[in-house]
Amino acid sequence: MKIVSFFKDVSREMKKVSWPRGKELTNSTITVIATVTFIALFFVVIDLGISQILNLFFE
Repeated sequence: MKIVSFFKDVSREMKKVSWPRGKELTNSTITVIATVTFIALFFVVIDLGISQILNLFFE
């Protein structure tokens, strides 16, 4: 019976959730993709720079 009670509670709580509208979801998705892309490019540039510096000293 605990599992039934658990799923009833989950159902009740899910009705309270404020789901984002389409425009808000789109804006958030674009922000996340842009941020991840920027951070990935940043670390690629840093990695390449460090690799070049190390190659100058150790080759």
